[in-house]
Amino acid sequence: MRYFNTAGPCRPDIHYMLSPVERLPGLRRLIDQQAYFVVHAPRQVGKTTLMLTLAQQLTAEGRYTAVLLSLEAGAPFHHDPHLAQQEIIRSWRIGLAAQLPSERHPAWAETMEIPTLSISEALAQWAQTAPTPVVVFLDEIDALEDTTLISVLRQLRAGYPSRPQAFPWSLALIGMRDVRDYKVAAGGSDRLHTASPFNIKMRSLTLGNFTQDEVAQLYRQHTTETGQVFTDEAVAYAYDLTAGQPWLVNALAKVCVEELVEDTGQTITRDDIEAAKWVLIERQDTHLDSLAERLREPRVRNLIAPMLAGDLPGDLPDDDRRYVLDLGLVRRNPDTGVLEVANPVYREVLPRVLSGGVQDALPRLEPVWLDGEGRLVPEKLLEAFLGFWRQHGEPLLRGVAYHEIAPHIVLMAYLQRVENGGGRVTREYAIGSGRMDVCLRYGGVTVGIELKVWREGAGDPEAEGLEQLERYLAGLAAGAVGWLVIFDRRAGQPPVAERTRAYRAVTPGGRTVTVVRA
Repeated sequence: MRYFNTAGPCRPDIHYMLSPVERLPGLRRLIDQQAYFVVHAPRQVGKTTLMLTLAQQLTAEGRYTAVLLSLEAGAPFHHDPHLAQQEIIRSWRIGLAAQLPSERHPAWAETMEIPTLSISEALAQWAQTAPTPVVVFLDEIDALEDTTLISVLRQLRAGYPSRPQAFPWSLALIGMRDVRDYKVAAGGSDRLHTASPFNIKMRSLTLGNFTQDEVAQLYRQHTTETGQVFTDEAVAYAYDLTAGQPWLVNALAKVCVEELVEDTGQTITRDDIEAAKWVLIERQDTHLDSLAERLREPRVRNLIAPMLAGDLPGDLPDDDRRYVLDLGLVRRNPDTGVLEVANPVYREVLPRVLSGGVQDALPRLEPVWLDGEGRLVPEKLLEAFLGFWRQHGEPLLRGVAYHEIAPHIVLMAYLQRVENGGGRVTREYAIGSGRMDVCLRYGGVTVGIELKVWREGAGDPEAEGLEQLERYLAGLAAGAVGWLVIFDRRAGQPPVAERTRAYRAVTPGGRTVTVVRA
């Protein structure tokens, strides 16, 4: 039996997997040219699987002695290069024992003594004694920071001219980011901003997501082994939800076949993929949970915050844009070139993560928006929200780190409390329109909500908002209730409790909706 993998490198004996080397053609040519290069991509895209597989293939062919080694053991010692290198080389012994026969090991890997070598000395000794040219892939390079990182990079650069007789024939640094984004604490910056001190690299390569055909190939492996079929619609929807992000592609299928549809005689449908999506979003497994850490970083926040509000990011440094792209949080729309959140699953996860703290701070909310039979009454929900906003809006806004979209986050936290009672909230960000669309579905009731912000120096957004709400409601279920919520963020306004009100309005298409001024 093989399985869909969501933890660590893939192994062909127990995991469904695509040929990793085919996903990044050209690596063999770089290695044959004695190149030093960088492979960077977001976490859980397949970097480690790719480089481990390539190392195994190169060694098996007999021309090279190739291995994947991690630098992560040095991560706790940012300012102590000597101790970091001892721990790194100690961890390399384990990696070498797992990947290579003992006759290909360097002498320092066979001794029981605590290693006292530097990184460059260890690599030089190995290159001089190995039976075939040494090829080393150094994983988790961006786990290192500050003086330890600089020390390692400089050692690699210093040894480069001695290859291949006295230093590795070819070497790759593997991590989430390109060299210029490695973290340092020097010169008034927290990044290198340059390829130096690793200016010996020939190329920087990025491992991309799966194509739709590759998603289909992966899912067909499960069908071949178990007989359980994924419909074409299910495969296409899985690709649409994930944009081919490998961890998400595997995670959706894993939830489907191991939790939702365990009977292999039953077909996996589009509805099953949809159900699996919500399992992942609500459970926020490790991969999704790690997004929260990134959202705390200022240069991530500066790009993500306006996008969540439907605005275009401002004049940000190119390095910041590239950094968030490299993390896999955003992508460029293939049709328009505009930055957008990387995939629909992330689009749901990001606001949930951001509103999690606010949701924890909310007072107990009684479901007064339900009637005696448990059905949602939109008018009661609106009345409950207005009362809540008047009483708690101001203090909650002050506690939101993403100040630019604080009202959005508080409203989303409130709606998630409603969702937890049996509804479903989905969001769309129309980048460049200055709005966020939110849809609440509860039983047979659908509420379409358009969020707008009235900013300093701008005109009243109501007319534009009504037009946008009209278009949004047209794509929802017949009879959907419409709200246009306008958050007034101009200076000098009365307190929230005094200015919050609601009234009826008519869209250009003749729909009667509710406008909320908050």
